[in-house]
Amino acid sequence: MDLNKLKGQLQTEVDTAFLYDSIAAIQSDENLSRVLQSLAEIEKGHAQHMLHKVHEFEPNYPIPKASSRAKFQLKLGKIFGYSSIISSLSNIEKQFAVNSIKNKIQNGEKPNGFEHNHLNIIEAVNNNKALNVSGGLLSKFESRHKSVGGNALRAAVLGSSDGLLSNMSLVMGVAGAAVDNKGILLTGIAGLLAGAISMALGEWLSVQSSRELNQRQIELETEELEASPEEEKKELVLLYQAKGMNAEEAQKLADKAFENPETAIDAIITEELGIDKEELGGSAWEAAIASFILFAAGAIIPLYPFMILDGQNAVLLSIASSIVGLFGIGAAITLLTGKSILFSGFRQVAFGLVAAAFTYGIGHLIGVSLA
Repeated sequence: MDLNKLKGQLQTEVDTAFLYDSIAAIQSDENLSRVLQSLAEIEKGHAQHMLHKVHEFEPNYPIPKASSRAKFQLKLGKIFGYSSIISSLSNIEKQFAVNSIKNKIQNGEKPNGFEHNHLNIIEAVNNNKALNVSGGLLSKFESRHKSVGGNALRAAVLGSSDGLLSNMSLVMGVAGAAVDNKGILLTGIAGLLAGAISMALGEWLSVQSSRELNQRQIELETEELEASPEEEKKELVLLYQAKGMNAEEAQKLADKAFENPETAIDAIITEELGIDKEELGGSAWEAAIASFILFAAGAIIPLYPFMILDGQNAVLLSIASSIVGLFGIGAAITLLTGKSILFSGFRQVAFGLVAAAFTYGIGHLIGVSLA
């Protein structure tokens, strides 16, 4: 291995331990301070391991002090808040995990699931409101279970919005080209089916891939528990402490969880992975069917007038129906955003009308050219 690369890795370990120690020192919450100090000690151990590797090439090389970059990071944290440091540490832990897995695969070894534990702990620390860190939550390295109601509402709103906007634009574009009702209906139905099938397939693949990933993570955690139960128990204790428990409570809860293998793996899956073992991300078929129906429900709104009327009357009813539908979708979005109903509703209408006007104009130009 390249000596300069080894020295760089050693410096990274030293800097990481320095930052953990420095942030731990300013915490008023003893549990968080203890968790951060524990992480610092682990990184110091990693630094010693890297130093031994460096000594194989350069026996008298001393362990370095924290770099100027790390010290500058700490100074900026004191001025602007420590969220940037926590984010940086999370990225470092993420890279450590990726490198660890890559090295094991290259050496013919099998990843054991330990690789992401430090990342999980530092993110749990960041999510604890007692931490003296400003700013929002970090993006999750592994997905976290969200409320079913919120996800269902979001899917309903966005699915119907996609269907209405895309088919409204398509229908207006064809109508602008002066195509007769049969042509508009044929195009609109084709657009409805193509879009709904595409949405359903995409949703199925997304949910099924998520389920398979969750199942694989559970398998890794089960293997990890069987291989090193005490190590896994220590990690669980740290996670509990990172979420606000004191050391005694965290130890008792971990002891209770590890009374038998079933409750132990359930606790690990819930705390480390944030996975609902029963659902594993939901049913792929349910998600696909719901996406198909919701997209089709939105897409039928600008299309149905051409089933009952002809010419300009059908176009006007299509636009009027779409305006009502767009306003309703915009109003529904406020359940997710908390914005004004009028603002969100009229904004959605404006976006839809702009798209429809654009495609109608393009269709009209094409129709004139062909004529």
